[in-house]
Amino acid sequence: MIGKNMANVKLGDFEVTLNGDLPNIGSQLPDFLLADGDLSNVDLSHFKGKRLVLNIFPSMNTPVCSAAAVRFNSLASSLDNTVILCISRDLAFGHKQFCINHNINDVVFLSDMRNENFANDYGVLHTNGKFQGLLARSVIATDSDHKIIYTQLVDQTGHEPDYDKVVEALTL
Repeated sequence: MIGKNMANVKLGDFEVTLNGDLPNIGSQLPDFLLADGDLSNVDLSHFKGKRLVLNIFPSMNTPVCSAAAVRFNSLASSLDNTVILCISRDLAFGHKQFCINHNINDVVFLSDMRNENFANDYGVLHTNGKFQGLLARSVIATDSDHKIIYTQLVDQTGHEPDYDKVVEALTL
């Protein structure tokens, strides 16, 4: 990707290079093709008129990722006209089972299993290290027209996102 900046995050003490940067605040959220728990295709048009929070993470099968999903699920009911999307490369039917096992009903789990467009368009793919090929922990929030109002690339993979700042961005 010549000419594209590449962000870095830490996985423990190891520096991981991502395949780009998050989209800019003020820009339009790039469209996506993701799979839901029933393996149906989902794109941005499914959420027309809704504010979005994209909780992007490496894998639901890690303690921090599952904790973030549970926390966003608890926040979801207090956010008007907002849909929280939990996005990883885990298989879509695995997401569905995770939701059943953890009684998660207020967020939408989506899988980036169809192609690499999401990871490339959002600049969140780990290009090296133990999580190579997985998505970097990050959060993007949009207004109801899907203009980006908040982003956070979590600089240490073992840390959770700043939930308070996400909520604050949605309440301004």
